[in-house]
Amino acid sequence: MTEVITSVLDLRELARRRVPRAFFEYADRGSYDELTLRANRSALEAIAFRQRVMVDVSKRNLATTMLGQPVSMPLALAPVGLTGLQRGGGEILAARAAIAAGIPFCLSTMSICSIEQVREAVSAPFWFQLYVMRDRGFTQSLIERASAAGCTALMLTVDLQLQGQRHREHKNGLAVPPRLTAWNFFDILSKPAWAWSVLRGPSRSFGNLQGRVAEAAKLTTLAQWIAQQFDPSLSWRDVEWIRNLWPGKLIVKGILDPEDAIAAANAGADAIVVSNHGGRQLDGAPATIHALPRVVDAVGARCEVWFDGGILTGQSLLKALALGARACLIGKAWTYGLGARGQAGVTQAIEFIRKELDVSLALTGQTDVTRVRRDILFEAG
Repeated sequence: MTEVITSVLDLRELARRRVPRAFFEYADRGSYDELTLRANRSALEAIAFRQRVMVDVSKRNLATTMLGQPVSMPLALAPVGLTGLQRGGGEILAARAAIAAGIPFCLSTMSICSIEQVREAVSAPFWFQLYVMRDRGFTQSLIERASAAGCTALMLTVDLQLQGQRHREHKNGLAVPPRLTAWNFFDILSKPAWAWSVLRGPSRSFGNLQGRVAEAAKLTTLAQWIAQQFDPSLSWRDVEWIRNLWPGKLIVKGILDPEDAIAAANAGADAIVVSNHGGRQLDGAPATIHALPRVVDAVGARCEVWFDGGILTGQSLLKALALGARACLIGKAWTYGLGARGQAGVTQAIEFIRKELDVSLALTGQTDVTRVRRDILFEAG
């Protein structure tokens, strides 16, 4: 009997069964006690809509723009590391799904497939996410590679100068490239389809870092490299330096505080992503939906404000739009789809969210995502 999949959470359960624990939990879990990870979703769930009736909603529009680029809905696939180990060639599969859906895809610095491998395999430009290294020459080379590949936007992540400990990664013995050990032998042996896809994939290590990470055989080695290479002295001067190097649109991701939002706008950001790194960095940071309205108020129309963190449904996306986001990013949602069913699963995740957004828009008496306002939300009392 064919399993009926009707939501992103169904895809999560399928991915949990099909992807080895170390790689599934890398994408699924958060840092320390996972307080912020849980808060991202619970805070969104706590927001209620005003249901409206007897409104003509026969014609609805989900299309908008992100940085002037037409998109079929206010959504983009966020950068997620190691997705080529959720499914072989995962970054390529996700990029193809996003292009087919008419939304942007952003490639992570910590991707398994390199910038060049993805560009060669897809039919349209994508975005690139940048971490700033101590070695500014290497950082500049990543920017130049992204430009040469025709990437139309650079997404600078600013909340990972130091890495928050993710207990699950240490307990699972996460290794890149994957290694067969006594601990994971039966886990990997029970997932032959996953192993076959990874073996057939174009890369099994960090494609953008080839030649830079010595003996990147396990996460502890990578974590040590990150501690040595990711720069805790990163400041707004570096953002201005990147702004001068990068010819395209600049997105700054990892903003929670209004003062930081203003600084990002002053440094030349075209868009800001309100994000707490999916609950994977500062545990105890606020849920992003709580931070969003203050950031929107702080920057006004100076740059676009996008939302990231906890979106698994179209209802959550609509709530973020109501609180001032122009668009949203999903990370875990599309990664679940990838692990569950490859490119088809990413497409399913996108389409679940699209349909949920469309129906919820109508049931709140709205017809256009670009005109959604806070008054669609229910305020008790």
